[in-house]
Amino acid sequence: MTAPASTPATPPFEPGFQRLSALRLILEPRPLSGALNMARDETLLESVIAGGPATLRIYRWREPTVSLGYFQAEDDPTLGERFGGLPQVRRLSGGGALLHDREVTYSVVCPAEAPFASEPGLLYDAVHAAIVAELNAWGIPARLRGTSLTGAQPFLCFGRGDPRDIVLAGSKIVGSAQRRRKGAVLQHGALLLSRSDWAREFPGLWDLAPEAAQRLDGLESRLGGVIASALSLAWAPGAWRPEEVRDAEAKERERYSSTRPFVARKSSLQKQGETPPD
Repeated sequence: MTAPASTPATPPFEPGFQRLSALRLILEPRPLSGALNMARDETLLESVIAGGPATLRIYRWREPTVSLGYFQAEDDPTLGERFGGLPQVRRLSGGGALLHDREVTYSVVCPAEAPFASEPGLLYDAVHAAIVAELNAWGIPARLRGTSLTGAQPFLCFGRGDPRDIVLAGSKIVGSAQRRRKGAVLQHGALLLSRSDWAREFPGLWDLAPEAAQRLDGLESRLGGVIASALSLAWAPGAWRPEEVRDAEAKERERYSSTRPFVARKSSLQKQGETPPD
């Protein structure tokens, strides 16, 4: 079936709001390890802080992987009880753990001077509105949750509820989180496509709307295009710069090979008289 042309979402901003003047879109050609995916996201954040381009990245995961939120304990019993055999990595962003399996993931970085960085909700609103509009164009009745879930916070992010979550038939299919550094912002999130064998309680887009599996051809490029159009009127496909690739590979080895909390690593380095990396 031929896909209909995507219609850029109407940004949920006041008239005159200035979107990004330029945006680089990187579509990763192959799935990557959890450590390298998180290293690349941090490299993009550091790059935009140093004057590099605002960037939207679309990617997948090489194997089922658990990413812990920035402040989550690495000794939580859930890790061993449910996910002991899976690779694990720690994210820069907060929130609950994510099981990355049958999903498409995005990340976007904006410089401190960008209007999107002025208030945390603006970037969430723009990205999630674009995804909802695209799914609605297919006749898939996804929407924003609108309210928070109360009670204890589950270990996994998709068991938690935020008003900006995207839900379908009452189930969360998109969740996002942010990290800010020196005024710049990194936001990343996941579109759940189908249930993982490791977390059967969370249905994805194709479970809830089976017809979508046949219609969303080229999902990564379509998702990248609609998000990019919502963030910038002048976006263009781009590639990694050689220095960014080298930096991400170094971070993969030195920073993301362990799930030990970043704050604990900082404390240890400070005691040794070294400069903390974060």
